[in-house]
Amino acid sequence: MPLGSFFQALSPYARVGTAVIPFLIAVALRLAFGRTRTTDVLLTVATSWFVVNILLAPFSVEMAQQLHQVLRK
Repeated sequence: MPLGSFFQALSPYARVGTAVIPFLIAVALRLAFGRTRTTDVLLTVATSWFVVNILLAPFSVEMAQQLHQVLRK
């Protein structure tokens, strides 16, 4: 199963979770361990992952269909 179809099979709440949870973990690690090179990298990667998920969500097949339905009404 390709990774893209795996994410399309997830519910909207699960998609939000896959975007938010890594970011929250990175923030918690930053608070726990302070500013280190590792926490900087983790926070950068988690923030990038969050942004990519948010920006690409409207381009998924299911989301595009929902947007078209809303625009038709």
